[in-house]
Amino acid sequence: MKVSVIMPAYNAEDYIRKSLDSVVNQVYKNLEIILVDDASTDSTKNIIKEYAEKDDRIIPFYLSTNKGVS
Repeated sequence: MKVSVIMPAYNAEDYIRKSLDSVVNQVYKNLEIILVDDASTDSTKNIIKEYAEKDDRIIPFYLSTNKGVS
C-alpha cells in the first residue's frame, strides 16, 4: 500500500529541510510526498526543488498566489 504524505509550506526555509529529512528517511519506503508551496517569498521553493530532484517520491506543487490555510 502506498501512503501519501501531504506537506503544505509557506516561508518555511528555516525548517523545511528538517521536515523533509524526517519524511524521506522513514523506514516505510512506499511513500509519495506531496509538497505544496503556497507562494513562499523566501527560499522554500528552491529547497523543495532541490529535494524533488534527488527523490522521485516527492511531487512538488507551486502556487503562484498565496491561498492561505487550506
